[in-house]
Amino acid sequence: MADKTMPSFVGTAPSSNEALGRVQLAPEVLEVIIGIATMEVKGVANTTGSFASGVAEKLGKVMHGKGVRTEWSEAGLTVDVYCVVEFGYSIPEVAFEIQKQARHAIFHMTSLETKEVNVHITGIQYDLDTETL
Repeated sequence: MADKTMPSFVGTAPSSNEALGRVQLAPEVLEVIIGIATMEVKGVANTTGSFASGVAEKLGKVMHGKGVRTEWSEAGLTVDVYCVVEFGYSIPEVAFEIQKQARHAIFHMTSLETKEVNVHITGIQYDLDTETL
């Protein structure tokens, strides 16, 4: 589900005179980091993915990067997160917390800065136990 418009691996050259090598990250790694950070936000019911990721989950595979798209440009990293919010939570507050958590997780795990983190709320999940029919 990831849009990879720039290199398939992202990394930076060594910053000092010692050439120890180059560290590269696959974009899928960023998607997993963002997906896990998103699910830790209170009020997020789940992330929404594609048909293929839905089928994979039905078959028992855990898709941590589901609902996350990353795009590289000359300006930097743009992240799109697609998720469902639980009923009763403030959508703007949940979206802002997702943005903060995603930026924090990316920076502290990879030292990469994000240009923007866009949150797309695709639905509201109601608690089925309290819903009256």
